[in-house]
Amino acid sequence: MIAAPIHIAGERLMLDPGGYVAWPAQRLLAFADLHLEKGSHLAARGRMVPPYDTRETLDRLARAIRRHAPQRIVLLGDSFHDAGGCARLAPADCAMLLKLLVNIEVTWVLGNHDPVPPEGLPGIAVEEWKLGALTFRHIGQPGAGGELSGHYHPKATMPTRAGGVTRPCFLADARRLLLPAFGAYTGGLDITDPAVAALFPRGGRAFLLGQERLFSFPTGPLRHAARAALAGSPTA
Repeated sequence: MIAAPIHIAGERLMLDPGGYVAWPAQRLLAFADLHLEKGSHLAARGRMVPPYDTRETLDRLARAIRRHAPQRIVLLGDSFHDAGGCARLAPADCAMLLKLLVNIEVTWVLGNHDPVPPEGLPGIAVEEWKLGALTFRHIGQPGAGGELSGHYHPKATMPTRAGGVTRPCFLADARRLLLPAFGAYTGGLDITDPAVAALFPRGGRAFLLGQERLFSFPTGPLRHAARAALAGSPTA
């Protein structure tokens, strides 16, 4: 896979097509919105979906760990789909997760879906976490700098000769980075939505996830696109 380098607050980060961030200088990986056990959460409410989301997400996590051999992993909130998700892990999935995290410093940033620390798993749980010039939190704060966040599951549509292609994406400017959702059963919010646009009032650059590489394009001022979408008119 071909990662894309960006600089946030003077730090060089690598955006991986797998949907996560590597910080090579710190041997750190950051993931957002795994939503583990979303399938079991839906099944308990009568929405029967294939119960394979947790294993698929853990398999993707394992590939990232094997590739980078990180010393630290930061999970940017909503790692489990609900506060009871950790307790519902199948024994084999729990054992796999414990094995993956051996000898790795793990930071669980708490999210709106998982506001309590996961029981029985290694690491620390925090509302937000800072290292050097960077702050890791679940929900981005307008005006913040040096910030990595998740929550919004960003997606974008890239124009091509064959029409628009919509994919999950990273969204970045010089001050912040918004990560795509890493979980197998996660939807997406378009980057022109006002909630996302408020974080990037001057626009930025979207990096759409591809199979082996990222596809990037400048977004322009998202607040204009958001207003046009709300008005039902095309953007300039």
